[in-house]
Amino acid sequence: MQVKVRNVQRVAILDISGRVVIGDALYVLRRHVRDVMNDGYKKLILNMEGVSYIDSAGIGELVSSYTTVTTQGGELKLVKTTQRVKDLLHMTKLLTIFESYHNEKDAIASFNC
Repeated sequence: MQVKVRNVQRVAILDISGRVVIGDALYVLRRHVRDVMNDGYKKLILNMEGVSYIDSAGIGELVSSYTTVTTQGGELKLVKTTQRVKDLLHMTKLLTIFESYHNEKDAIASFNC
């Protein structure tokens, strides 16, 4: 799994690609989320477009990232989730927690930048 970080209108966008599965991939995601928070970003978007597979540990890491961001006064949103991710979030009833958007523009606008 790879994560690339971009800044658009003081929103940190983490472009995630590959498999979000138990192991080193989760550490990579966790480290990037914490790094952008430590850099002062309170508005984060996880761009899931490049995620080819996610397992239950990956879903758990999304929840952990959400908790980390919100307990520090920030907001975390998802964009371009694949059908697999949508299905898992629906089955686990996590769609009620995560705000999810079809495109980056709408996700950024939702922060009221």
